[in-house]
Amino acid sequence: MTAAAPTVSESTFCRLLPDHLVGSADHLMALHADTAGSKPVLAYLYWRETGDMSVWPGIIQDAIVMNTDDLACVGMTDNFICSATLSRNRYLVPVPIVEYLIAAGGQFVDWLNEMGIAAWYAGGETADVGDIVRTLDVGYTVAARIAREQLITIEPQVGDVIVGLASDGQTTYETIPNSGIGSNGLTSARHDLLSRHYADYFPESFDPLVPPHLAYVGRWRLTERPEADGPTVGELLLSPTRTYLPVLRAVLSAHSASIRGIVHNTGGGQTKCLRYIGSGLHVIKDNLFAPPPVFRLIQEALPTNWREMYGTFNMGSRMEIYTDRQTAEQLIAICSSFNLRAQVVGRFEAIDGPSRLTVVHEGAEYVYAE
Repeated sequence: MTAAAPTVSESTFCRLLPDHLVGSADHLMALHADTAGSKPVLAYLYWRETGDMSVWPGIIQDAIVMNTDDLACVGMTDNFICSATLSRNRYLVPVPIVEYLIAAGGQFVDWLNEMGIAAWYAGGETADVGDIVRTLDVGYTVAARIAREQLITIEPQVGDVIVGLASDGQTTYETIPNSGIGSNGLTSARHDLLSRHYADYFPESFDPLVPPHLAYVGRWRLTERPEADGPTVGELLLSPTRTYLPVLRAVLSAHSASIRGIVHNTGGGQTKCLRYIGSGLHVIKDNLFAPPPVFRLIQEALPTNWREMYGTFNMGSRMEIYTDRQTAEQLIAICSSFNLRAQVVGRFEAIDGPSRLTVVHEGAEYVYAE
């Protein structure tokens, strides 16, 4: 019996293992699994209310990107093998939607290849599990390999800066503007923003154990527009999770030796970095992007305090890169070539004891510790 192999490094964003499949001592491998979170529930509600099937492919993008962009944080930006797991309540989600989702998976992988990012769609599993899943769950598993010499670890130094990559706007490789929401914090956002209408007409869309005073307590319908000439609430919340693969591939191709960490700000939002930063460093984020409209809409709904917002959502910067100040300017120029806004959003200073994060928002400071 062979003992389980340990992770190769504790300072990497993803868990990595020796290359057991090929047996190359010069390579590492990863098998990464993630889902679109509760975003499929929003898609289900939008589809039930409007009959619009076009909402579903974005959910597939959410699930795949949550894997590939995590893997990009360790340097894996090519040669992905993708497998889907789609679980549904067959009484509520008909076969045509499952077929549509399967086709969308293949189409997104085809798009990656058109962008020059090699990827393969390996099929997957569909399951009718209405006793477990109330509506629909969409997950993906992605496998990849990397040469050890190309591995990106998270080891920032005192004096390094943080380059933040915007989550909103429209890059050269996107066809429509992105709200920046990503795939985290959507359960809270859904209940805080959407009206009681959804609890009354679609009770299958939430856990019946959720206290009534917390379920769909907002003012909005998905088809309503907070601003007369702006996107609908549904378009804001269902905006597909942006992939940074084309940008990170260009960044790593030109400056990998100067990159001392990449962090994908998903679960935990702007505090995600604390899971990887060792003791002796104070992370200061005092020049973050102004929160995009979708986050201000969420914050104003209850209202939610800004400390909680920054600890839950990406708040406009879903990817951050650690490097020196000179390299930072070159990374910003690369991002600009993709029409992606990027800027130095913070820095690392020395501190005694455990790591700490300070986020500055509109003159207020919010301090977090792991």
